[in-house]
Amino acid sequence: MVAPHRRVSQRLGAISESATLAVTAKAKELKAQGRPVIGFGAGEPDFATPDYIVDAAVAAAQDPKNHRYTAASGLPELKKAIAEKTLRDSGIEVDPAHVLVTNGGKQAVYNAFAALLDPQDEVLVPAPYWTTYPEAIRLAGGVPVEVFAGAEAEYKVSLDQLDAAVTEKTKVLLFVSPSNPTGAVYTPEETAAVGRWAAERGLWVVTDEIYEHLTYDEMPFTSILKAVPELADQTVILNGVAKTYAMTGWRVGWMIGPQDIIKAATNLQSHATSNVANVSQRAALAAVTGSLDAVHEMREAFDRRRKTMVALLNEIPGFTCPTPKGAFYAYVDVQAALGKDIRGRTANSSAELAEIILEEAEVAVVPGEAFGPSGYLRLSYALGDEDLAEGVDRIKALLSE
Repeated sequence: MVAPHRRVSQRLGAISESATLAVTAKAKELKAQGRPVIGFGAGEPDFATPDYIVDAAVAAAQDPKNHRYTAASGLPELKKAIAEKTLRDSGIEVDPAHVLVTNGGKQAVYNAFAALLDPQDEVLVPAPYWTTYPEAIRLAGGVPVEVFAGAEAEYKVSLDQLDAAVTEKTKVLLFVSPSNPTGAVYTPEETAAVGRWAAERGLWVVTDEIYEHLTYDEMPFTSILKAVPELADQTVILNGVAKTYAMTGWRVGWMIGPQDIIKAATNLQSHATSNVANVSQRAALAAVTGSLDAVHEMREAFDRRRKTMVALLNEIPGFTCPTPKGAFYAYVDVQAALGKDIRGRTANSSAELAEIILEEAEVAVVPGEAFGPSGYLRLSYALGDEDLAEGVDRIKALLSE
């Protein structure tokens, strides 16, 4: 018997594990061992999915028509509702034929880049970035080009930085506001400036708007396509129900774009997964057509936790945390905390610091290496108020010794 020359393909072998999911899994593993770990890693609301959405799913599960295959691009009534929701929330008119319903936001991310990129096409990726973006770009054959903005810039890239990074190979600009992992939100003026910059250079824009309903301090959400309508034929919008409606496990996202791109992505999805589960689609239909009251209640809780977390984090020696204006993450500059003795141990990177915090304080955080340069930590405040305060207090006690 001859052994295979290579077992795992080079393409998949080069993919890194999702750091955020890895941290969450490690925290759950330690909890299962009886350790009182508090986890700040998960990027998901700690609330239950609103009852009216669950009720719609129960009814859908009992209807035999949802037990069969449906169109790969999504239920027609859901696509129509997404178009209407986009007009309501973003002020953008969308043809339902330009909507593709996907298995969560992650499939929308990959579909978009797979439809747009040829080998060696470059994508400008503002950093810190969500860990999945560069991996999806590489899987699609593209090259992610990081453009980093630190805490002093509130983690928002400038036009000068984009100018310095663009090349003749650049095809796409990724634009994310509100941002995971930083919570940064570009102002309407900043959004318009970035959009005009992309339009003037003939670049595609892929914009992830999944945190659109989670902004604070009267900071408005601004869709880049609303700010710069002339981008309509070269913009792909990514979104989903996961964050807004506490539906991370339901796996319903979508992409909106020009017809040729949506057709190509639909063809890909027809071979990869076919249609999204119909029960989940019916639940998403109830979500996007229903009241936003539950969404507003969750946002109020996130806002309260945000203020508490930022205040507490900035009391920790060596930590600097700008106030995030959106999403449910705090992104902390911890460079001043590195290189110091912590119970006989020294962290020279944020990955090492995160490991020490987990092992010594039993608190799980995600290191900056997952999102770009070292020297930062991401903490989600999508957890209960008591756990939030206790977890940050543990970190403070550890680093104040």
